[in-house]
Formats: sequence, C-alpha cells, structure tokens
Amino acid sequence: MHVYQAKTFSIPPLDGISEESVKQHIGLYEGYVKNFNAMSKQVAELAVEDADKYAHPVSELMRRRSFEFDGMRLHEYYFAQLEGGSTPLTINGPLAKTLAEKYSPYGIEKVMTMMGNIRGPGWAILYWDPEAKEPLMSFVGEQHQGHLVTLPIILALDVWEHSYILDYGALPAGKAKYIEAFFKNVNWGVVEERFAAYTS
Repeated sequence: MHVYQAKTFSIPPLDGISEESVKQHIGLYEGYVKNFNAMSKQVAELAVEDADKYAHPVSELMRRRSFEFDGMRLHEYYFAQLEGGSTPLTINGPLAKTLAEKYSPYGIEKVMTMMGNIRGPGWAILYWDPEAKEPLMSFVGEQHQGHLVTLPIILALDVWEHSYILDYGALPAGKAKYIEAFFKNVNWGVVEERFAAYTS
C-alpha cells in the first residue's frame, strides 16, 4: 500500500496572511495526509480480517476517505500558489486572454471572490474544461462535494474558516478581507504553468 507523504512548501512572508496562520494551516494539511493513510490502512486490515463482519465500517471509512484525500490534494494546489512570492498575471498572456474573455467585464478576482463568499465551508475552484476549451468555476462544499469531475484545477481558493479566522475572525467581513489578501499573494506564474500544461 502506498503511503502518502506531506509535501513541504517554501512560502515567503505574505501580505495580510500571518506566518502563524500559514503554519497552522500547513499543520491541518499534514493531518489530512496522516488521516488518509490511517484510513487506507484500516480499510485494508478490516477487509482482510473479516470482509462480511466489517462491511459497514469499511463502507463508512471509504466514504470518509475522499474527504481526507481531497483535503490533502486541494491544499497542495493552494500552498503551491503562494510559493515564490506574489507574481502578476502576464498581461496579454494566454491565461489572461482566456480569463478576460470568460469573465469580462468583472474580472477573475471579482468573480472568484463572489464564489468564495458563498456561505459555508469549502473551496472556490477555477477549473479548465479541455472539451469545451474554457474555464469553469465551482464552489466545492467542504472539499468533496460539487467537484466538476475529471476537470483539472487552475486555481484553488480555500475559504474554510481555518484559512482566515486567526487573522480576521469568523465574520463574513473577515472572510472577504482574507480573500483580498489571498489575491495579493498569488504567484500567477504557477497558475499560468498549470494552464499551459492543460492546454498544450
């Protein structure tokens, strides 16, 4: 059985997101990795011991496992976007042109902010649909409800309270301030590399 390892991220000091908040957030990510591994091990052990006797616990573990796996993967997208320092979106680059066509006149940040401010814990995610050849946005409840299946992720915005409560509190106004800070710190070069890989 493959054992997943938590990745390390080189995140510089951020504008509007404290080092302590990042540290705690990474610790939470590491918990997803640990829990996914533990659940996978437990499922294998119970199934081997007595598949009929443990059918119900195994089925519940399998359902819950997607929550842990998606939490692991989405945070890897999220933290990678903050590595290397804030870098602007390349003016007139392929991604900038695609986003301008899709989200004009509001702009990607405003549209994604509206998505991120949906009530409830989750993620605002910008995907790429290779069949339609266009970006699509979705709000993913928690981290496993509402994904656009098979679509690769261009940009992932974590809007669970753990992302912003330490710096801004739990009120909606704090969430909005956090999203603004997130966009100040995005390394768009990372996002552009993803887009280029998906569209090449």
